[in-house]
Amino acid sequence: MLAKHCLAAARLVGLTIVLNTRVIAQGSLPATAPAPSATQAPPAPGAGAGRFRGLVPGKQRPSGDPIQIARGKTLYGVNCAGCHGTDLRGGDMGGPNLLRSQLALSDQNGELILPVIQGSRQDSGMPAIPLSPPDGLAVAAYIRSVVATIGSQGRPPSVGKEAPSILVGDASAGQAYIAAKCSGCHSPTGDVKGIAARITDPKTLQTTWVAGGVRRRRIPAAGAASPASATVSVTLPSGETVEGRLVQIDDFLVTVGLADGTVRTFRRDEDVPKVDVHDPMKAHRDLMAVYTDKDIHDVTAYLVTLQ
Repeated sequence: MLAKHCLAAARLVGLTIVLNTRVIAQGSLPATAPAPSATQAPPAPGAGAGRFRGLVPGKQRPSGDPIQIARGKTLYGVNCAGCHGTDLRGGDMGGPNLLRSQLALSDQNGELILPVIQGSRQDSGMPAIPLSPPDGLAVAAYIRSVVATIGSQGRPPSVGKEAPSILVGDASAGQAYIAAKCSGCHSPTGDVKGIAARITDPKTLQTTWVAGGVRRRRIPAAGAASPASATVSVTLPSGETVEGRLVQIDDFLVTVGLADGTVRTFRRDEDVPKVDVHDPMKAHRDLMAVYTDKDIHDVTAYLVTLQ
């Protein structure tokens, strides 16, 4: 009896296999796609659908919206070229070279450049620019487009190719330059001693010293000015003197940040009240207008020796 049941079951399974095979052959049920043969060409890169489309190793991301970049170029020319130059290499008013700026090189979608446009670096001498966020992002897109073009010399960077070293200057000439131009504030045995050990990447070191950030920084107390901040002393007609961090100044008003975190604003009428501004970064901004590429490379080559 058991043998008869087993034989019947085997016949039923065989019948089911035959029926399923016939149905699949007729196309009524989805069949598993055959594996590609050795001679079958692989799918073209980026041909797949969904979120992986176009993600090909080594492929460059889009350069940006050309309309946004064009608007950013116009806004940059009106608001930024005076300080940073029409070619982003620094202008007549002493703004830093954006082509060497680590911030500009690292910006992806305006997340680093836009806060600076909006005033995050006023303490370092970069004033806020009255642009709306969309206009600020357009300027950032334009800066990225120029930085990308110059950084790759107009060509997409080679995958896996090491970037050329920036250490192409004369260290002895850099030492002489610092002795002649910087010794009044900086000393290789004092504040810049060991700078290459603190900033190990030569590119970052170059960007840092050009911007004037080579001193050892102390964290200021709440409300106090940082070492790079401009300070101001306001002497009122009554004889009272108010001193603190310079927040803002123009021909009509001066605003002072006090040590307790509050601010005071005074109306200006020509020389009343008397206002004295001390800006420790002024010398650096003045030098930005006269630095040559050779000066920058020579000084960088020297500073990397200060371990």
